[in-house]
Amino acid sequence: MDQLPAALERAGSEQSWAVADAISKELKNSEELHSWRRRLLSACMKGLVAMYSSNKDESKQEVERSMLLRLEELLSVVEEVDPDDWCNLVKTGLKYRYRDETFLKVLNVAIQLLYKKESSL
Repeated sequence: MDQLPAALERAGSEQSWAVADAISKELKNSEELHSWRRRLLSACMKGLVAMYSSNKDESKQEVERSMLLRLEELLSVVEEVDPDDWCNLVKTGLKYRYRDETFLKVLNVAIQLLYKKESSL
């Protein structure tokens, strides 16, 4: 469980997310769930940065789309991010995916969630 977030950060780790989902289900009523989701959110953002950096030609659109939807889901639950992860995601995403409609939609949702008045970011 401790090593899984690092594995999720690597581009092309789609199968590992099934394990992460299973762990999330098991932690459903646990005090560790929020901490686990924060780690998954960070891993998701780092994974997207790795994907964008390595696949500049948008060749894995379905994988990226599923990761973006996962990011949106995690953001709506966690509502807080590491500022460095957030900055890297926005910078890399805008550099390589500024025309990608899904990326822009998720970015807009993330901005709405993270920059509301009561947010610490």
